Amino acid sequence: MGIATAAVYADQDRDAPHVRDADVAVSLGGRSAAETYLDVEKLIAAAKRVGADAVHPGYGFLAENAGFARAVIEAGVIWVGPSPESIAAMGDKIEAKRVVARAGVPVLAGQELDGAPPDGVVRAAVAIGMPVLIKAAGGGGGRGMRIVREVDTLHDAVASARREAGAAFGDERVFLERYLPSPRHVEVQVLGDRHGHLVHLFERECSIQRRHQKVIEEAPSPAVDAALRERLTEAALAAARAIEYESAGTVEFLLDAGGRFYFLEVNTRIQVEHPVTEAVTGIDLVREQILVAEGHPLGFGQEDVRLRGHAIEARLYAEDPSNGFLPTGGRLLDWQPPPGMDVRVDSGVEGGTEIAVAFDPMMAKLVGHAATRPEAVLRLARALEGLVAPGVVSNRDFLVSVLRHPAFLAGDTTTDFIERHRPALRREPTNDALREAALAAALAAQLTRRAEAPVLGSLSSGWRNNPSGLQETRYRFGAREVVVGYLRERDGSFRCALDGVAARARLAASALPLVELEIDGRRGAFRVTPAPGGTVFVQDALGELRLEELPRFPEPEDVERAAGGYSAPMPGKVLDVRVRAGDAVRRGQALLTMEAMKMEHLVTASSDGVVTEVRVVPGQQVDSGLVLVVIEALEDGSARGR
Repeated sequence: MGIATAAVYADQDRDAPHVRDADVAVSLGGRSAAETYLDVEKLIAAAKRVGADAVHPGYGFLAENAGFARAVIEAGVIWVGPSPESIAAMGDKIEAKRVVARAGVPVLAGQELDGAPPDGVVRAAVAIGMPVLIKAAGGGGGRGMRIVREVDTLHDAVASARREAGAAFGDERVFLERYLPSPRHVEVQVLGDRHGHLVHLFERECSIQRRHQKVIEEAPSPAVDAALRERLTEAALAAARAIEYESAGTVEFLLDAGGRFYFLEVNTRIQVEHPVTEAVTGIDLVREQILVAEGHPLGFGQEDVRLRGHAIEARLYAEDPSNGFLPTGGRLLDWQPPPGMDVRVDSGVEGGTEIAVAFDPMMAKLVGHAATRPEAVLRLARALEGLVAPGVVSNRDFLVSVLRHPAFLAGDTTTDFIERHRPALRREPTNDALREAALAAALAAQLTRRAEAPVLGSLSSGWRNNPSGLQETRYRFGAREVVVGYLRERDGSFRCALDGVAARARLAASALPLVELEIDGRRGAFRVTPAPGGTVFVQDALGELRLEELPRFPEPEDVERAAGGYSAPMPGKVLDVRVRAGDAVRRGQALLTMEAMKMEHLVTASSDGVVTEVRVVPGQQVDSGLVLVVIEALEDGSARGR
């Protein structure tokens, strides 16, 4: 569009791609969200410093903050988004339900909790009917959201939700809402201008979620037919008209098995999943936002908007599905979009990027578009398998597992999909695939050693003065171990033993980190990326395997873990500590609360015992694996640390 751009950044983001991509960037001088991306005064000062004509808030932090929108406008800068009044009307989720209900849009029963006494909270939950959902009044995205199934856990859940909502949105208010089991999450994209024109761009389905946050989104929804689409989109337009909406926005609904839908919220901003709508309509939503902000009327009407094929998006997070989808953080060693795949990749990372625990763990989103849903889904799965992203534990394998699941391919996509179908949380390779990956890692390591050898560099790789013995290396993948041995022959091939199974291998090509191996007549390509500490990432045609090279000699046992140490499940900050040395604890009792990437995690006792040590204090920043609390087992030995 010929528009110069300016960016802002926190200290740990100073080398992020968005900083270099902008024409100019301004440091916000801090590390936490409150010190940087949530500081309105700093953001306005940055806009003035660079002489910005307009501010686009993106889709996080202050994107739905009416106060920020007003501050931008009052500073004489154009706000790229809906009016502060529209944001305020929908930003308060409690008031939003009242507004859309008056417009005839169906809503779920609920009750606000601001100022309610403890017994009033319980009465409200009982009146609505258990289970209930606690939701943040000042924001969405799964922050401050809790499902409560038992009344006796209600108060702790409300307190935790308040803290999380306050940290994410600066607003601790929460409310109760009727919990709808097994719905679909379907939303309608709307777009309006300041001249009274308002259109919808059809629906998206975002039902595949963990921790109430979307991970896979698609358009159109496999559950919505023409008749239901007409009712949904008309309800969305009615909600948008009720607040005189302009710019891009999304009206979200829950859809039950009977085709009944209920208002969820209005996102008064562009959304993470907007590319799937762009793919199926051909309309650039961010461009339209800017044109609307400049005062232009929409250049098309409702009759001009058409659906073209099917699009699906997957969000790639730095998180460990095998550890409750907790964020991991870490440094990306490499980053390469999938080669030869016709997919869109929107990312905020590159090789060398440090994934900060202070912010959201999303690294990228990949979007596949094709004529049919199955083709779009499988294209996206192949792209995820081909994406190069070693160094950080991610949800890539889980995403592929969902996309290739028969139920997902059949369109059985409700919000409890993960609980009902239990897709694999990580890839479990066949024995042959694991052995071949380990051999690729071992041969890549010996190629590196020979290339770096300070003396006798002319000797053939793998040369030994004991030709009868194989060079052996042991690797671990999860609980599985594999032993690979190799010896280079005079013809350049390798005599190998893979877990004792004889094999013949040949290096077809090697330009590290790429290695092409022919093993017993089967040729395959591997990308081998070593990491500090003996970890090596090996990528083959089906994705990535994280191998740990085992030492030749056994190391001392981790005494602290064996003796009852409870370790940090992720890097983060300790919010509160609920036990002291000498306390007796029961299984399931809360020990402490941690926060990472704007989410709270409760560390609980796995069994009965007595606290012997508490090694952390509230506010302390800790690394993953650090021992937080030590619990001594009861005399019967029933209590064990984890």
